Amino acid sequence: MPSGSSSHSDAGSVGGKAAGARREDRPPEAAGGRLRLWLERGESGYWLRDAATGDAVRWDDERLRVVKLAGASYRMEALQDEAFAPGRRLALVREPDNEHDPNAVAVWDAERRVQAGYVPADVAPELSGDEQAVALWEFRSEDGQRIGLRVLLAPPDAWVQDPRP
Repeated sequence: MPSGSSSHSDAGSVGGKAAGARREDRPPEAAGGRLRLWLERGESGYWLRDAATGDAVRWDDERLRVVKLAGASYRMEALQDEAFAPGRRLALVREPDNEHDPNAVAVWDAERRVQAGYVPADVAPELSGDEQAVALWEFRSEDGQRIGLRVLLAPPDAWVQDPRP
């Protein structure tokens, strides 16, 4: 059963002070209390910036979670799909009938065609079930294969802007 949405109607283009975004490029709600994030391109993925202030947002910020994808080594072929490239939206799917862990939350591509792994077992029970998920950072082997991901888990009402092509 789906537990989260992989799309968000507010999604648009990336920016931020460090990336040279102008104030008028920012959403009008940027001054409010809702979490608003820009994805700023880094070497192997995206850093997070507060859309209201342009300040860097640390991965250990209490308003969000950034987790290492669990079980990726069992799904190496699936992980090569471009649907898991940094910046891509992902789907979180609860697996209450999972024989190993009834709290398991699978991580799928946005269209739910391919599964890359799981939310770590120590984090999954703490999720409300409607979080947004975005592939944030990738790890590659020496031969260039994607071997792991860091995944952003953001509240359902957060505004997470899509990266620019």
